[in-house]
Amino acid sequence: MKQRKIPMRKCVACQEMIPKKELLRVVRNAEGQVNLDLTGKASGRGAYICRKAECFTLAKKRKALDRSLEAGIPEEVYERLEKDLMGIGAREP
Repeated sequence: MKQRKIPMRKCVACQEMIPKKELLRVVRNAEGQVNLDLTGKASGRGAYICRKAECFTLAKKRKALDRSLEAGIPEEVYERLEKDLMGIGAREP
């Protein structure tokens, strides 16, 4: 049987290439709203980030998500993403 190729994506914070399924996708839709994409299939411009709190704080400090999504991200959105990220991290084994 032929081996399937595993899609790899780069974390915007730590710049490591990691399998797509192990990363979280943050997406900016056509209306300009920034949300966490749990399915990985939402339409819009996406950026990937590790499931580590260090990577989130580093991305926030460097404004890596702002650059990747080509939009200024307000502080309220960062707070909501951090809350969502911590909620998901708590559910992960």
